[in-house]
Amino acid sequence: MLPKILTSIFGSRNERLLKEYRRTVTKINALEPNYEPLSDDQLRAKTEEFKQRVAKGESLDDLLPEAFAVVREGSKRVFKMRHFDVQMLGGMALHNGKIAEMRTGEGKTLTATLPVYLNALTGKGVHLVTVNDYLARRDAEWMGKLYTFLGLTVGINLPQMVREQKQAAYAADITYGTNNEYGFDYLRDNMVMEVADRVQRGLNFAIVDEVDSILIDEARTPLIISGQAEDHTELYQRINKLVPHLKKQIGEADPRTGEGVIEPGDFTADEKTRQISLTDDGHENAERLMTEAGLLPDGASLYDAANITLIHHLYAGLRAHHLFHKDQHYVVQQGEVVIVDEFTGRLMSGRRWSDGLHQAVEAKEGVAIQPENQTLASITFQNYFRMYGKLSGMTGTADTEAYEFQEIYGLETTVIPPNRIMLRKDQLDLVYKTAAEKYKAIADDIKDCHQRGQPVLVGTTSIENSELISGLLDKEGLPHQVLNAKQHAREAEIIAQAGRPGMVTIATNMAGRGTDIVLGGNVEKLVQDIENDDTIDHFERERKISQLKAEQVELNAKVKELGGLRIIATERHESRRIDNQLRGRAGRQGDPGSSRFYLSLDDPLMRIFAGDRVRAIMDRLKMPEGEAIEAGIVSRSIESAQRKVEGHNFDMRKQLLEYDDVSNDQRKVIYQQRNEILEATEVSESIGLLRQGALTDVVGAYVPAGSVEEQWDLPGLQQLLKDEWHVETDLVAWVAAAEAADDNDVLERVIAAAEETYQAKTATVGGEQFGSFERMVLLQ
Repeated sequence: MLPKILTSIFGSRNERLLKEYRRTVTKINALEPNYEPLSDDQLRAKTEEFKQRVAKGESLDDLLPEAFAVVREGSKRVFKMRHFDVQMLGGMALHNGKIAEMRTGEGKTLTATLPVYLNALTGKGVHLVTVNDYLARRDAEWMGKLYTFLGLTVGINLPQMVREQKQAAYAADITYGTNNEYGFDYLRDNMVMEVADRVQRGLNFAIVDEVDSILIDEARTPLIISGQAEDHTELYQRINKLVPHLKKQIGEADPRTGEGVIEPGDFTADEKTRQISLTDDGHENAERLMTEAGLLPDGASLYDAANITLIHHLYAGLRAHHLFHKDQHYVVQQGEVVIVDEFTGRLMSGRRWSDGLHQAVEAKEGVAIQPENQTLASITFQNYFRMYGKLSGMTGTADTEAYEFQEIYGLETTVIPPNRIMLRKDQLDLVYKTAAEKYKAIADDIKDCHQRGQPVLVGTTSIENSELISGLLDKEGLPHQVLNAKQHAREAEIIAQAGRPGMVTIATNMAGRGTDIVLGGNVEKLVQDIENDDTIDHFERERKISQLKAEQVELNAKVKELGGLRIIATERHESRRIDNQLRGRAGRQGDPGSSRFYLSLDDPLMRIFAGDRVRAIMDRLKMPEGEAIEAGIVSRSIESAQRKVEGHNFDMRKQLLEYDDVSNDQRKVIYQQRNEILEATEVSESIGLLRQGALTDVVGAYVPAGSVEEQWDLPGLQQLLKDEWHVETDLVAWVAAAEAADDNDVLERVIAAAEETYQAKTATVGGEQFGSFERMVLLQ
């Protein structure tokens, strides 16, 4: 009660921040008349002036109003676009190391130009992180015009670039690239043998576009650079033949009563955690099958230390067959198993599941089994991005994950108000008893919209579902486009036109993310083509562009009359945020729009979390076939299930981070030592200390500390030094001739002899060459 009273008096933390930012916006707006009369060269000269002021010690916060005003003026000249005041608020949140939640269509790409320009003035580099290469290239080329106009340099960091190109991209004031590429470059930089081979500079400031996708959805998958390990191809194939002989148990035994098993079996499968457990019967059955197949010796147990590999392979095979499904979790393309990202629906080429799961899926699908890999270097996105001096991000949907951003990354979420009030109508979910009834209702809704000319975007959670809906629409004779997140550039073009009258577009969650759906269609690409066409004279070009824009205005008005873009979702995703992203595709910049989720009790989320409760309601109400439940209580029950899954996923990400934190401490130390060796002019001193330590251990084994001469094995020590160290010294004769000698004297004698041998070798090879060889040995 008290927090509510205090909030009503003082306003929420978000409102207080925005109030503070609005005062700065007033200052920026007051500067606008001063910059409008400046010539392009005078405006560009401001960048150099700001750089000098920063070098003399002026803070970026003090420079902010002037720098933001310069960027706004530059944008007016380059793009004919003026930053809205709310974009200024977003820019300030990003500069202050926060997450700016801005709705779809509010112009996040243009907002980012403000803090990027301001922070690039330090000369330490700014990294802009995008979800795919297409967006990195698009934004770098598009926004690069503004940065270049203002006198800054822009680089694009793409995969397969040669070292020199990457170094040039990182040396630029502003670098665009994907989260994967930045992370892999960091790992590769810490595996190089020469300082000149490193590509990254220090990690100064990063702005992460679609921050929820990168820092949350992808945070369960660490970045791994791997090399080949042992080949177990034959074992995967043999285990794959055994798996169909093991039966899945239906129902789970209550630990207290032992009841609950509907049909006994050899293993249980937990869909929530994607884990398999063998039952007692299954354990015996698996041992019998393996013994018959010649994989396990008679009388041996699966849990003997020597058979750990077998049990590991068996579990991988069972998970591959019962928890990972084709066209949902992966697709088979050109004889390869390619993972499908469950959050985005995109194909993750080059990514492979670990712990032998990928090989087990390859065996199941009968494609070539690729060798297992061993990890050479790895890092989680959490630990990579926490290394930046300053980190911020932007997205349309961060508020539901605000706790995780704060807890893991120390990032506060600031909700930026929209430029215009949102008019989208989010209708209640419709829940059907069976999937068939649900899909019929979806087809009817699409047909109705298409006949009226209202554009429709159908959102699905898997490639399989999008193809199923496409098949239904083909039967109805409805023209449509299907986007399976396979071709980013083509998707962006189709998504841009998804707002044209009568268009029906089926897309997985993230297809075309980063591209706005403009009602009536997007004419920017067509205008660009006309502007780049040298065969048309100036007047004809202007006439065609005016005609296109007039047509677009007409179509825009028509679509608005029809109710704007209609969003139809075929099921709830396990994350509310992904559902909100789909809804957010409609209702941009105050446009009208509507959204509805169609669900059935067969949907995975409903089946696992809320199915029994809703089915009981339906049975009690004696719902006729084809009739749906539409009630707030059902929607709330589903949201509660989603919260449970989100909590479970958060725990998994946190656990991964806790594991990685242990190796991260070691990683930091090792990488720091590597860098010291790489940057050192001389490593002979380090080598000398290592040699001294190793020889101390060797001598200690033959001449124990504090022992008497009778306990020494000098001939053995002498022989070992000759065979393994190539150090020849007659210790027996030396001790016999000495008046008195203890273990420390022997050690000093051995170290001196080794030093002599080392100096002789250095003289033979040459100091410089030997130094390079020593550095190489230390780095490995």
